[in-house]
Amino acid sequence: MTEIASFAVEYRRFLDPDGQAVQPLPAFAQDPAALIPLYRAMVLTRSFDAKAVALQRTGRLGTFASSLGQEAVMAGTGAAMRPEDVLLPSFREQGAQFLRGAAMTDLLLYWGGDERGSDFAGPREDFPICVPVGTHAAHAAGVALAFQLRGEARAAVCVLGDGATSKGEVYEAMNLAGVWRLPVVFVVNNNQWAISVPRERQTAARTLAQKAIACGFEGVQVDGNDVIAVRDAVERALEQARSGGGPTLVEAVTYRLSDHTTVDDASRYRDDAEVSARWKDEPILRLRKHLTDAGAWSKEDEEQLIAECGKEVEAAAEAYLATPVQPVESMFDWLYAELPGDLAEQRAGLVAEAGAAGDAKDD
Repeated sequence: MTEIASFAVEYRRFLDPDGQAVQPLPAFAQDPAALIPLYRAMVLTRSFDAKAVALQRTGRLGTFASSLGQEAVMAGTGAAMRPEDVLLPSFREQGAQFLRGAAMTDLLLYWGGDERGSDFAGPREDFPICVPVGTHAAHAAGVALAFQLRGEARAAVCVLGDGATSKGEVYEAMNLAGVWRLPVVFVVNNNQWAISVPRERQTAARTLAQKAIACGFEGVQVDGNDVIAVRDAVERALEQARSGGGPTLVEAVTYRLSDHTTVDDASRYRDDAEVSARWKDEPILRLRKHLTDAGAWSKEDEEQLIAECGKEVEAAAEAYLATPVQPVESMFDWLYAELPGDLAEQRAGLVAEAGAAGDAKDD
């Protein structure tokens, strides 16, 4: 027998669950004070998520997807990107979007059913939230192809869940990325659950990272609760992509501590004991231990940060709730550059009907 191919998947971790370094830290992490912005990004994201869930529970927001326990994946990814890169998020990437410049009010408007929420205040070329699972992977390949054809040193970052890697669209996008050596990084947020389907029931692959190898490029696995490991891996992958070295898949192994979304009840398919055991690994506690042990963080710092984040989130929620509701005809205004004739007629009829109803109300 002749062996014609073999592969290995590298696993990277810098901080263990107790916040202790298990290997030399990358340059950006050697000064503990330099890690405080990453810590703040995770705390802010968790504060935002809690408020968004509360708004949904009280009927003031639509369905929402929390990133509880997964904040390191998004903070690390967002911090690794440059402004000129393009983020293609799924529906749990608010932490990265904030670091990219998206306003909290934007995302609240989106989850409130207002299309203006996708008109980001900051990252003008970042893509809107993608709820259909995995369909944006092909978009990411297209964005990366555009960068390649223009000769631009930029990269696309496509964030997926573990379940998305079982979708055909994702494989097709990865296959093209490998064949054409596209400047794209696929970040897989492996939170162990595709809604109610556990990871072991959706794929027999030992790792999700190895799926990249079948497409001809590198896949690496990182501890997704170690924000340093996530940022380091995504930074390396982006540097390679921008320099013409082709794509990378970064699998961040973490755990979804919340329900899938606010319309899910995870207690129906997983044990509370399993979830409780996972809290000891969560990313915010891990980095806080590291900062505290290094003398870079105190109880007073923590209290001040919690207060600041709460104030920022409350201000965003108030701005969202005070935003005038879109006119009903706006449902036609966000699909086409030029509205087709039949839809234009429907829009005009709806405007006339709304106007007549308003006049009758005034009378």
